Amino acid sequence: MAIKTHFKSTKKLTSIKPIKKVSKAKAHEIMELLCKEYPDADCELVFKSDFQLLISVILSAQTTDKQVNKVTPALFKKFPTAQKLAEADLNEIKEIIRPTGYYNSKSTNIQHCAQELIKNYQGQVPSNLEELTKLPGVGRKTANVVLGIVHKIPGWTVDTHVQRLSKRLGFTQEKDPHKIEIALQKLFPNRDWSKLSITLIWHGRRVCFAKSPNCKGCPVNHLCPSSLI
Repeated sequence: MAIKTHFKSTKKLTSIKPIKKVSKAKAHEIMELLCKEYPDADCELVFKSDFQLLISVILSAQTTDKQVNKVTPALFKKFPTAQKLAEADLNEIKEIIRPTGYYNSKSTNIQHCAQELIKNYQGQVPSNLEELTKLPGVGRKTANVVLGIVHKIPGWTVDTHVQRLSKRLGFTQEKDPHKIEIALQKLFPNRDWSKLSITLIWHGRRVCFAKSPNCKGCPVNHLCPSSLI
């Protein structure tokens, strides 16, 4: 009989009472340990330009980076620039990105995004949050990814992993992504925001799963207010 090594618990992470917030000092200690655990944490999307990164992040909604990376080589080979994507046949885009899910809305978003880039930005991706978030399919999360990776402008990428972990680790009790972003901005130095975002995302993908988190294998279980051990 095989022995299961993945830790599971019958306890529940959620309760009627919100998870108690940790002190700023403990929050910094938690993040320091996580950064040591994932020193190579980086964006896992494959891209060759800021345009390709922007489109890849839009496609990553409600799916995995791994799945996006499976479709983008064909997409960018066929439509390598904003001009090409803006002029593409929409049904052809849909067929290429179908495996990412929600392909009807995603194909429309990325084509409209490309069209806006051509119309208002000479086909170039803007380098500030205000202009980026005017583009179809681009919210603060997507904009902060592009700004942090391409332009080295610090920002919190509040995706589903960061939302989940920021509450589990006691960093904030907020539920709205923008409010979570503001709370995290106040808690950590702005020079570290992009790095800390990616570190939390890596931890969420590898250990602190939405269901059955591997608390036994977590390097911060002794500090985490949600730990099941």
